[in-house]
This record gives sequence, structure tokens and C-alpha cells, in this order.
Amino acid sequence: MNTKIKISSRGLFIPFILVCFLTLPAWAKKKEDNTIVIKHGWVIQSSEKVKETGDVISSLSFKPDGWYPAKVPSSVLGSLVSDGVYKDVFVGKNLTFIPEDQFKNSWWYRTEFSIPAKKGGEFVKLAFDGINYRANIWVNGKLVAKSDTTFGSFRQFEVNVTGLAKPGEKNVLAVEVFPPVPGDPTMGFVDWNPKSPDRDMGLFREVKLRLSGTVSVNYPFVKTSVDLKTLKSAQLTVSAEVKNNTGKKVSGTLVGEIGAIRFSKNVTLDPNENKLVTFLPSEYRDLNIKNPRLWWTNDLGRPELYDLKVSFHTAGSISDMREARFGIREVADYISENGYRGYKLNGRKILIRGGGWVDNLFLDNTYENYKTQIEYARHMNLNTIRLEGFWGNNENLYNLCDENGILIMTGWSCQWEWPASLGKEVDEFGGIKSPEDIKLISKSWQDQIKWLRNHPSIFVWVYGSDKLPRPELEKNYQEILKTDDPTRPFLASAKSWTSAVTGKTAVKMLGPYDYVPPQYWYVDKKFGGAYGFNTETGPGPQIPVLESMKKMFPPESQWPASKNEVWDYHCGGNAFSTVDRYNEVLNNRMGTPNSLEEYCTKAQFMNYEGMRAMFEAFASNKPNATGVIQWMYNAAWPKLWWQLYDYYLMPNGAFYGARKACEPLHIQYNYGTKGVEAVNQTEKNLKGLTAEVRVFNTDMSEKFSKKLPLELAADTTLKLMAVPEVSDLSTTYFVDLRLTDSKGKVLSSNFYTLSTKTDDLDTAKTNWYVTPLKGYADFTSLNQLPDVKLNVKHKYGREAKGRYVLVELTNPSDKLAFQVDLNITKGAGGESLLPVFWDDNYISILPGEKRVIKGYFEEKDLAGAKPVLNVEGWNVKNQSL
Repeated sequence: MNTKIKISSRGLFIPFILVCFLTLPAWAKKKEDNTIVIKHGWVIQSSEKVKETGDVISSLSFKPDGWYPAKVPSSVLGSLVSDGVYKDVFVGKNLTFIPEDQFKNSWWYRTEFSIPAKKGGEFVKLAFDGINYRANIWVNGKLVAKSDTTFGSFRQFEVNVTGLAKPGEKNVLAVEVFPPVPGDPTMGFVDWNPKSPDRDMGLFREVKLRLSGTVSVNYPFVKTSVDLKTLKSAQLTVSAEVKNNTGKKVSGTLVGEIGAIRFSKNVTLDPNENKLVTFLPSEYRDLNIKNPRLWWTNDLGRPELYDLKVSFHTAGSISDMREARFGIREVADYISENGYRGYKLNGRKILIRGGGWVDNLFLDNTYENYKTQIEYARHMNLNTIRLEGFWGNNENLYNLCDENGILIMTGWSCQWEWPASLGKEVDEFGGIKSPEDIKLISKSWQDQIKWLRNHPSIFVWVYGSDKLPRPELEKNYQEILKTDDPTRPFLASAKSWTSAVTGKTAVKMLGPYDYVPPQYWYVDKKFGGAYGFNTETGPGPQIPVLESMKKMFPPESQWPASKNEVWDYHCGGNAFSTVDRYNEVLNNRMGTPNSLEEYCTKAQFMNYEGMRAMFEAFASNKPNATGVIQWMYNAAWPKLWWQLYDYYLMPNGAFYGARKACEPLHIQYNYGTKGVEAVNQTEKNLKGLTAEVRVFNTDMSEKFSKKLPLELAADTTLKLMAVPEVSDLSTTYFVDLRLTDSKGKVLSSNFYTLSTKTDDLDTAKTNWYVTPLKGYADFTSLNQLPDVKLNVKHKYGREAKGRYVLVELTNPSDKLAFQVDLNITKGAGGESLLPVFWDDNYISILPGEKRVIKGYFEEKDLAGAKPVLNVEGWNVKNQSL
């Protein structure tokens, strides 16, 4: 039985909030340009409960008594949850108890805002970056946009309210939002998790005021071209649109600034004319940059950024100014020798290593939430995230990827390609069929391109997911890219198709999505194995840690795992609606767990082992392997499938398996050849290295040991040696790998748990999402590992990166300390401190070995509590220090 959701019987409107409306400006200034984000003072209410019409609701005399405080951006339900109307919505099956009927009608958004008093003649426009799905928009008692034209989740709208919205006075904005209905091409979570009861209706992106004089400036854009032979020069092409807001001819000067570089052009605009003005490097010498600071991914260099200001000057004053941040870099694609697409950054081939991104279920990600998630990508040594159908609720996600050197492949979701998701019939090209839908999606595509094209992190536009777009629609996409962003590659589909318009996609989407053992990635040559560019794949479920499981499930539903409808509800859809296959593998490989705690411990082993192997295999098989996107990267809500960390931002074993596999200098075991390899993903040629390979029985008796001197060229994977067959091996055994420099410093370490009884793939039964097993590796002897008590020392300190903890772990015994996990809690027995960026985790410590691990965190995240270090492992009892 579930703990049912708690529902408030009335709105949470508090009179004090009205005071805030009248005393605080409902806007926040953005840098120096004339854009004001309307952040505060929003309230919402169902149209079923509001008797007044829009002209009254948008008047100052209207009092929104009983309305709910709202967050923008967010969905309607997201605001209700934030207000406490619905509590514990992600616990058990509580989400199912939220009545859906209340979201079938429209909801009102309302706020009061002020415009800074400036000189007369100010032009004022309202900009809506994302409305789901339709809206009537009212300002100061007047209907300024109607729902028959203001619709489409990915359209962006600008409404001229000059003369209606008064500078220096209080103004009222009221937006009646209508939910999407079946057949509307909106956003969706497909089979990743349950849909939100409100179908994410609401203002899910920012609402802004844009102020200007007679001429406004829009869509500043910088195209960059790099001399790829030397990387010592670059050419910039700068453009912007200028709009005459009056019925008279206007002349002036458009001025651009990039640091100390200044360039300008005289412009004359006819009445109401919108003109594209371009500054070419052939005409402006200063747009030819010597020794540019290039934008690189974090693993290849520094993600350098520049700032552009574009302003229009007329009649002795600045009419409008816009700003944009950009990076100087060049991206391109290529076809590898085995016929698959790969990508280059500044002329260098890069192995794409990333995960599939999803926004929160209520589309309410905060800046801090985005920040942690992108810093996680960098910490895992990943270089890419893929956005499928969720493009963030503002530009924070893109700005953070720009700053952290994380590539983005962004595009549409398969939401529109399958009838159950879209809500209407589809064909081989999906459900965007009618001229009206093709027009809507073409305009939506253009809006997104022009909004985001300055971000250097975006390296490819993906305008199809599981299917190709209809040829007529693809031609529209191509024309838009040719006109508005010819600087990037595109993908017509994330799957292997041949388009009549643009040819072969040269990527693959062949699974798996469910559990496969580590050797799969090495031995499979037909489906999802480590060759080509696999745009979405992975080893299936990633079970959260014990603390998160207890947050997700009420006590009565936490155990057992089998035949548990609450567990199933926190899985995915269709073939992914249970973790039965994963549990069957876990039980057979490791022994059936007797408790949730034991289950989570064993699951972290599977998570780590599976994720490490996938990323290692793609590095092993370069250049035939060009990229891999783990499905998925993060979680829209608390779940059991597809995540490197969970909704609560708690890493699981897969997180540190990925970090280990993707480290720039790495030593690894090849499950296919049973050999050892060294991987150098840096640009440096390395000499004086030594690889050490050791094999141990479960009792830690050493069965093999060898040291190999080596040199490692830049961007190379070097096959070192086969691990020889050893007699008298225990059924479960260990391989310990170390890579050291000339002074004996460990540069990379890796530890593998293997079995003389290997997993047996049933390749004859492979389908689109899994290759099942017909035999299992035997790791059951891990259950008999004797307890080990570690000697633990730790200290806290501060440095430029922030506060840190330095932990020294010594194993004084002659036994293995297996799968040791480090964690900091807020006080003894408190919740985990998140995020903490550990050098390494889920580590195994050999007899007599000392390991030193460092973890970084921010003081503010402790919220005044004392940090308490917790050290525990498979056979290491918890020590809280």
C-alpha cells in the first residue's frame, strides 16, 4: 500500500505576496542589453475557478485571491508541487493520485511588472521563449495575442505592446495557457518515465521584456572559421537583424564590439523594414584574428569564450543593444574507413563520449541544478550530452556547457514519430504530415536555431530521431540551416537511414538498452558493439544507492524487488517496465540478495562494471569506433533505469565507472581479447611509462605479475599483452592494473573482478533492445569475502577549487577491501552532501595498500551542518568520522 499524496484544499495565496507585487520590480536586468526577464510575482489558477475574463484579470483592479504562487519557467503542476498543494509526489505511486481532469482546461498565469522609466517613445515588446501549448495573452485589459496563432511548444513569440505597457507605471500581464491535446507535436518523455499529469502545460521557458528605441537589434550571430593547418588565425563573420519599429525611414549606424575590436556600418531602413546586416572579414580587417583563443572540449584544452556587443546608433543615442557570447572554433563531420560518421573539433578527430539528457519532469530545473549536472559531465571525463526533444528551460544549460567544454548534440525527439506518444497516426516518416504541421515544425526549427546558434558547445543539429523527417519537411530544415546556420553538421536521423534528400546518416541506433555483460561491447560486431557512432545505447538499468531507494519507495514497498508494482512504476515504459531481466542476471551472477541493502550493494557492482566496459570498448576500438551516447545521462524523476546519477543528483556506481573509463590517460582490460591496453586521449607523446599487471585469487594469493615499459603516442590505444591463462585460479579472480611514470607515480589504476565461468551471450535471440544471456559469470564467492577494517585518516581544507576533504585509506589486513565507497553526510546520520566530486570511488584496496582520495564540495551545500565522512564497502563496515 502506498502513502497517498497529500492535497491542499485551497490556494496558497498569501496577502503578503500582493505587497511584494507592489513594492518589488518583477524583473531582473540582464547584463547591458535591453532585455528584462520577468521572473517574480507570478500566480496561477485554473480557468474553471476563475469567473472573470481576460480583460478583467489583466487589470490592476483585479485581486487574484486564492491563486497559487507560480514559478516561471516551470509547468503548472511544477508550481503546484512547489507550493505544497501536492506533497511527496515522487514517492511510490503518488504521482498517479494527482487528478488529471483539472489540467484538461486552460490555466491562467498572471503577474504585475514595471518598466524602467526612460525617455518618451520607448518601444516595448513581450517575448515568450516557450509556451506549452497555446495561449491568449492579455496586457492591461487588452488581448494582444490569440491562441489560434500563439501555439507550438518550440515556437518563440514576440508581441509588440508599445503604448499599452507604460514605462514608470504598474502593468499587468495575464496569459491563458491551454494544454496540448493528442496530436499536438509537443515535448514528451516517450518510454523514459511516466508522463506528467498536466502534460507539462505552462510557461516552461522565460518571459521577457525587450526595450528599444526606434530601431531594435535582434539575433546577433558570429560565424567562425579557423585555419586548421596552423590554428594560428581565424576569421569572424558577424551579423545581426535590425528592425525599424516606426512607419518612417530611419538611418543610423550598427556598431559591433568584441573586446577592443570595433567595427561599424551605416544602415538605412525603410518604414517597418527588418534587415540583415553582415560584417565580413574581407571588408573588416580586425575580424581576421591572429592567435585566437580557441574553444575546446574540457579534455582537449580550454573552452575559451568571447563577448560580442551589437548596438544601433541613431539621432545621437543608442536605440538598442544586444549581447552574445561565442567561441572561436570549427566543427565538422567525416566518414570513417568503416563507413560511419565521426566528428572533428578544430580539425582534430574526437571520440564522442556522452549521455542522453532529459529535463526534470516538471521542466523546473534551476541554475544550480543545471550547474551540478554539467559539472558532473566534466567530472566523469565525458565530452558530450545529447538533447532529444528537451532543450532546457532557458540558456543556462548551453552557457554551462560552453563554459565547461561539453559538446551538445541537440534535436527533436521520437515523441512525434510513434502513435502512442504523438496521439495520432504516423507513417514511415512519423506524424508530421499535414501542411499545417510541417509549417509549424519548420518555424519551430528556425526559432530554436536562431535562439541557440551562438553557443560553441552545439556541434550538430539532429532533426530526426528514430525516423527520417518527411522529404518536404527535411528540405525546409535544410533551407533554414543554409540561411541561418551553415556552420555546423546536421543529422537527418539518429538511426541508420538513407535520406532521399541528404543521403546516409552513417550512424547507428541498434541497441542495446537492457542489461548486457561487459564483453558484449567488445565481441558484438553486428548490433550495438563498439564500432561506429552509436547515438543511444547502454547496459540497461542503473539502480540508485540505498539512500535514494528509501526516498523513492515507502517502507512497505521497499522490499522485495520482484513482483513489486511500485518498483515497476519507477521503471520505463514498454519493454522497460520492470527490472526483472536485470534482477535475474544479478541473482545468477552474484547470488540472490536477502535485503534492499544487499541488493543495492550488488547493483553498484553491476552498474560500475557495465558502464566502465562500454566506454572502454569504444576507446579500445578507435578509429572504427567514433562515438557513443549512454542512454541515458540523467533522470527526469526518481527511477531505476538509464542514469549515471539519479534525480536527487546522487551518483551511482555507473558514474564512477564512466569516470574511470574516460580518464585521459588510462590502463584497461579488454574483455574481448582478454588483454591489457593503454589509452592516451591527450595530445602528448608520453615516454618512460611502466604498465604493471597482476592477477589474484579471491584469497589475494598472487597468481601472475608482470611489468612492461612503454611509450604511448598521443591519441593512441596501445595493445600491451594478453593476460595468460593461469592454473589454480579461483572461480572469481581479480586483475589489478597500474600505469606509472618514470618516478613510480601511479598515473592510472584499474581493478577488475573476473570469472573463469564467463557470461554466455545468446546472440541468436538478439532483438532491438538486448542480447540476452544463456549462461552467467560466477561472482558468488564475493559473498564470502572476509570483513576488513580500514585505517582511515582525513582532513578538510580550502583551495582555489573550493573546500575539500583529503582521505587516506590504508588496508592493514592480508585481504581485499572490496568496492569501498566514500560519502559525506550533513551531520552524523544525515542526508548525503551533494555534490561531492571525488577523485575516485567504489575502489578496491589491496592488502597493505594505501590510497589517498580527494573530494571537493561547496560550503553552502552543507547548510550549516558539520560534514561527516562515511567509509564503507562490500566487506567494509561503515565508519563515520
